[in-house]
Amino acid sequence: MRLPRARPRSLAGQLFAMQVVLVAAVVAGCAFFAYASGSSQARETATRQARAVALSVAGSPSVREAIRTPDPSAVLQPYAERVRRDTGIAFVTIMDPHRVRWTHPDTGRIGETFLGHTARALRGETFSETYTGTLGPSIRVVTPVRDGGRIVGLVSAGITVERVSTQVRAQLGALGLAAGAALALGGIGTYVINARLRRHTHGMNAAELSRLHDYHEATLHAVREGLLMLDGQRRIALINDAGRELLGLAPGTVGRRVAELDLPAPLTGALLASEERVDEVHLTADRVIVVNTRPVVGGERRGTVITLRDHTELQALSGELDSERGFTQALRSQAHEAANRLHTVVSLIELDRADEAVGFATAELELAQALTDRVVGAVAEPVLAALLLGKAAQANERGVELVLADDSLIDDGVLPASLPQRDLVTVLGNLIDNAVDAASEAAAGPQGGGAADSAVPAQRTPLPSRPAHARVTVTALAGDGELLLRVADSGTGVDPADTEEVFRRGWSTHGAGRGIGLALVQQAAHRNGGTVTLERGADGGAEFTVRLPLPDNDGAPRSMAP
Repeated sequence: MRLPRARPRSLAGQLFAMQVVLVAAVVAGCAFFAYASGSSQARETATRQARAVALSVAGSPSVREAIRTPDPSAVLQPYAERVRRDTGIAFVTIMDPHRVRWTHPDTGRIGETFLGHTARALRGETFSETYTGTLGPSIRVVTPVRDGGRIVGLVSAGITVERVSTQVRAQLGALGLAAGAALALGGIGTYVINARLRRHTHGMNAAELSRLHDYHEATLHAVREGLLMLDGQRRIALINDAGRELLGLAPGTVGRRVAELDLPAPLTGALLASEERVDEVHLTADRVIVVNTRPVVGGERRGTVITLRDHTELQALSGELDSERGFTQALRSQAHEAANRLHTVVSLIELDRADEAVGFATAELELAQALTDRVVGAVAEPVLAALLLGKAAQANERGVELVLADDSLIDDGVLPASLPQRDLVTVLGNLIDNAVDAASEAAAGPQGGGAADSAVPAQRTPLPSRPAHARVTVTALAGDGELLLRVADSGTGVDPADTEEVFRRGWSTHGAGRGIGLALVQQAAHRNGGTVTLERGADGGAEFTVRLPLPDNDGAPRSMAP
């Protein structure tokens, strides 16, 4: 039976074990160093103390006088014992140059030969040594006693090694307590730190953390939605590839503040908002982005998580769907009007007025075909031609006359494949829709007077003798290295103070939820390297002009005239 493989210890556990061993090794090393240093210092201190006592005794005049007496021991023994007790050393031995003791802590040893070396002292030196004498191993200092220029005796003062060891052991006990306290505090601190690390790493080991990081990086690069994370200082803490692409940011943006990224003001405001944002639509120079934000809170604001979805294609498809819906309504109205005209023809025939029926039908066919021929003859681009015919029908339903300017001309094959047809529909469709709205509203106002009565029937060429009160003029011209699309209306125009704001998302005279059309126009023009300008038209309303550069025959884009 195969036993299950044990799960590797968590990263926090591994660090805890390593830190405990490290702390124990450091404390043990410090304790050993302190013990060695303490022992050395204790021996050095004992040597200094013994040297001071020996030199003091050897230099005493009373000692020299006692040596001159017939019985030096009688005077020196009490003196040596008094010095020994006062200084706390183990022994003070005074001897003659032949090493015969005059004093000793054990009076029975007086008169015996001193155990130790005296040759250097007899040469006039003061030296120290560790030697085993009658009191056991001791640290001793031997120095000569001089009387004039002659050495008349020797003094040896010492402290037993046992006494030094006892002092070191006492210090070692205190050192052990300090080392134990340091080890305990180090262990507690290590445990607290690793407990916190375990919470942050969720008990995972190093391999699991490495694998999680690899999956994290792969996920960031694989997700097509933009992901942006801001810290509490509103700086970019994390951004994936899709987020950089949607916001048009360079790779080295991590750590920068959002306010420094030169993004549109409404988008910057949404990214920095303290409250949650859900499915807000914002525009950059090239894209329509849906923004969702959610603050990260945990007792205090820690940052914001932001997701970005590219809504550009969906917005364009939505515009196309609106156009198709308008075309459908226009075709329904045209079918109803055609049925009325057919009934008129049938009724004239039933009344035996065939000539009048033929004349009415012929006139209607000529009027219906005239606009189609004009558009198709001037605009060879099928998408633009279809768009103009459909918008003409929609405008007619609202009592607005849509006119194609006489200088309009787009030859077949002039527009390159690199110029997206969807962008052309976005630009021209939104401009015409706004112009029709403006012209219709102006005609319906107090000064308009019967705009509906001046409407031209569907697919009917406007006649000079029949002026329209509500009119939209469209110019579509390709030449001199650029495509010019101009739409002018007979509305009230745009206040010059709003010339810059008119292209901002949300600007509209129709209330909330509108005002994205012109922003999309500017975005499409910018995406294709073009420009959009606003002026007052010949009919008194607004005149929007879009210029898009067309490439040379070799495919290189031409520079546009200012």
